[in-house]
Amino acid sequence: MLLDNNRRNPSGILPSEITPQAVFEQRRTVLKAAGVAAASLLLPTQAHAAQTLDFHKTAYGKEEKLTSVEDVTSYNNYYEFGTGKEDPAREAVLFKPTPWTIRIEGAVKQAKTISIEQLMKLAPLEERIYRMRCVEGWSMVIPWVGLPLKALIDWAQPTGNAKYIEFISYNDPRHMPGARIPVLDWPYNEGLRMDEAMQPLTILAVGLYGKVLPNQNGAPVRLVVPWKYGFKGAKAISTIRFVEQMPNTSWMKASAREYGFYANVNPQVDHPRWTQSSEKRIGAGLFAGRIKTRLFNGYDEVGQLYAGMDLQKNF
Repeated sequence: MLLDNNRRNPSGILPSEITPQAVFEQRRTVLKAAGVAAASLLLPTQAHAAQTLDFHKTAYGKEEKLTSVEDVTSYNNYYEFGTGKEDPAREAVLFKPTPWTIRIEGAVKQAKTISIEQLMKLAPLEERIYRMRCVEGWSMVIPWVGLPLKALIDWAQPTGNAKYIEFISYNDPRHMPGARIPVLDWPYNEGLRMDEAMQPLTILAVGLYGKVLPNQNGAPVRLVVPWKYGFKGAKAISTIRFVEQMPNTSWMKASAREYGFYANVNPQVDHPRWTQSSEKRIGAGLFAGRIKTRLFNGYDEVGQLYAGMDLQKNF
């Protein structure tokens, strides 16, 4: 009898041990839902980072060879997440750039806040391919997506007392390990003169390579001023303040002799510890030579902003 049963049921599994189909289907549905939920809990910012933006291309930088998205997103200075170039991409994974609002205050008709969604509707988003020169002597070419800072300034309605604009970055030592270390005076802050802020090249970037900004590149919004050294580009901006006096920025507090307020790219004004006459283009290859650095990073149209100024003293 046992031999006959084995012939009819080679697996040896008794009918009483077989899971009913209805129970199996229900279990599969539950596991699938649990898997989706678990994925959303693991990296909640991954879905945000994959979002594409609606923008139009411009002629800015169309002749430039772009730095790869891999280099742009893995070689970063963002001290709130660490001082190593690879630290931000690793440490900023769980940073949440949404929901997000920016506080507008200081010399304005009325203090108020603006959400990132409202900000992105102040003007059509554009792709601006800009050269980015770091004060450390390296450079990239990045296809930013953003809007002119002027659009926000017009919306903010600054008063006649506003001579400068200050940008204050988000600061949260609980989720930003670098902010627990006093390498700079936190929160990070930067500033521009009002005419610099109104210059058409100055943008608030909300994306790069057609997608929203990655966390390590300053999500959800950062300042981009292409004729200045990269440290002027405040990231994860949480407050914008219109002021009458020149702001004492984070890097000026750290070392005013090395990092001036203007921070214009100038090959004739060396950093006290290295030359600024040449730069290394990231991604150009191991044996690629250094290239000559251009005054104002090659954006000659901004020179009129500094007419009559001594660029050796106002560095």
